[in-house]
Parts: sequence; C-alpha cells; structure tokens
Amino acid sequence: MADPVLQTVPLGVRWGTADPFLFCVHHADGYPAANERLGPAASLEARDLGMDFSGAQGWSMYHGSVVPGFPQHPHRGFETVTFVRRGFVDHSDSLGATARFGRGDVQWLTAGSGIVHCEMFPLLDRTGPNPSELFQIWLNLPSDDKMVDPYFTMQWGEDIARLALCDDDGRSGELTVIAGQIEGIRPLAPPPDSYASRPDADLAIWHLALEPGARWVVPPAASAATVRTLYVFEGSLSVAGRPVAASTGAVVRPDEPLPLAAGAAGAEALVLQGRPIGEPVVQYGPFVMNDRAGIEKALVDYRTTGFGGWPWPTDDPVQPVGAGRFARHADGRIEQRAARGA
Repeated sequence: MADPVLQTVPLGVRWGTADPFLFCVHHADGYPAANERLGPAASLEARDLGMDFSGAQGWSMYHGSVVPGFPQHPHRGFETVTFVRRGFVDHSDSLGATARFGRGDVQWLTAGSGIVHCEMFPLLDRTGPNPSELFQIWLNLPSDDKMVDPYFTMQWGEDIARLALCDDDGRSGELTVIAGQIEGIRPLAPPPDSYASRPDADLAIWHLALEPGARWVVPPAASAATVRTLYVFEGSLSVAGRPVAASTGAVVRPDEPLPLAAGAAGAEALVLQGRPIGEPVVQYGPFVMNDRAGIEKALVDYRTTGFGGWPWPTDDPVQPVGAGRFARHADGRIEQRAARGA
C-alpha cells in the first residue's frame, strides 16, 4: 500500500497551504494584564510599534500601537476565515459592520471586489493575563467570483457543529466542523459566494482534538483530486503509523480512510482540504487576483474609492470593555451573544 503521507513540512507562524488555500497563520500570544486603553499594561519602548512581530515576552503588538492587532487595511479577491480560540477580536469595516467575537467564534469574510477592515485584539482583564489564540485562513476565490460583493458572516461558537469522537477503548476527542460535512454532521452555511458554497469544492476546515492515545479514522474525501493537509500544532499524531510531531504539516492521500492516533500528550490539529481551483494566482500584499492587470486595477480602485471609505474615527477602533460578543452588520442587523468561558 502507498504511503498515505505524501509530504511533511515544518510549520512557522505562517503556514504554507495548497490551492484553494493561500495561507494560514497561527497567532498565540500570552498578553499581560490590560491597561485602561485595552492594551498591555507593560512597556512598549523596545518594540517596533507598527511592525512588532517580535514575540518578546511571549506576545506581539503586530501593527497595533496601543491595542495589539491589525488596524485598517484592504482586501480584494479572496476570503478570510478567522477562528478565535482564546481572547477576543474587535472587527470594523468599510461597509459599516462591526463586531466583538472570540472564545470559539469564527468570522468568515468574503472580500470579493474590495473591503477595508481592521482586526484588533482588545485586552479586557486588568487584573490578570490575557491569553489570545487564533487562526486566520486565507481562502482563494475563483475568477468568476473575484469581484462579488463583500460579505461578512459570523459563526458563533455555540452554533458551530461538533462531532464527538470515542474509540473502542473509550478514549475521546472532538472535531469542530467549521466547513465540510462529515459523518452526517453539517456545518453552518458559508457566505453565499464563498468557494466553500460550491458542492464540488469538497472544502473542509476542521479542528481536531484527541486525548492521549485516542484513535480516529478520517473518512475519505469526496474526490481524489482534493488536497487534504493536517497541521499538528499541539502534541503529536501517528498518521497511518507514521509519527507526525507538533509544528508539522502533513499532506495526506484524500481518497482513503486515514487512521490517526494521538501521542502520549494528546494531539490538536487543524485540517484544511479542498479541490484546487487551478487558476493562476497573482498576489500583491492584500490583493489576490489572476494576473498583473487585476492587481493594477485593484491598486487604482483602492486609491480612488477606498473600497467605500473608512467610516470610523480612528484606524484601530475597539469596543468598550463591557461590549460583550456581538455583531452589527452593514444592513443594521444586530446579533448579541452571551458570554463564554475562557
């Protein structure tokens, strides 16, 4: 039998991915107690503010100068899927939408023809640490959908489908199903023009957690043309008998059942799969098109229209400390959600 592991790659902060994904970044920061402005109550003097990816003292400010995060910046031609496991994200965009989400929530944003947004990481606890962990996945759009209207979707953690796992020895695990039906579990709907909304995309985004020694067999994908990658970021996995340690990605055969077994410390992995779009990709920073002409037009459009302009008083707005989990959409619709544990 052929080796089910086709390739392994070491993982950094920014993970290499295969078509239809563009990349995945894993941010894990141990922020200290908060100050009165929802930033870290610590000296920032030694940091390169505006471009701090240092990880000094176990955390970064990224492009933030007061609150960590990413002040306003544009996107065109692809989607962002942001899965926040710990901490919170404050979102604001050029359509007028805004939100605070975290602790298991997912925001799915189809940038399409163009949107400007910011993602700040407010620190809410002034008496203790503020751990933050999130994944942001960039998912490409086919050429037919590059210029669709932008669309903002929230998937609240309490609504996201989960598959409870239990092996023959009673050891357990859980699969969080952000996209991609599996074993009768249907995920929440992606945005209407997402590549994931196409049935033949065979797209899946799963988070797998297994307790020590637990086993599970991943069912085959719908198509042999699908590309499936397991990113082990905690613990270790045996993949069809082949050890895969933490901070390793494994590209695996999609068309066969895939036996997994967690190591002595358990395992956590992110699974990304999809049928490749198979079109040229030309990227210039936050713009992803099919050719250089598309990039040049994106630059001109952004300079002349600002993708709708920026309706907020600062480049890095954050919500009040007691705002809670909510989303206000561009059409004025408001979703309010109860607090969730850390």
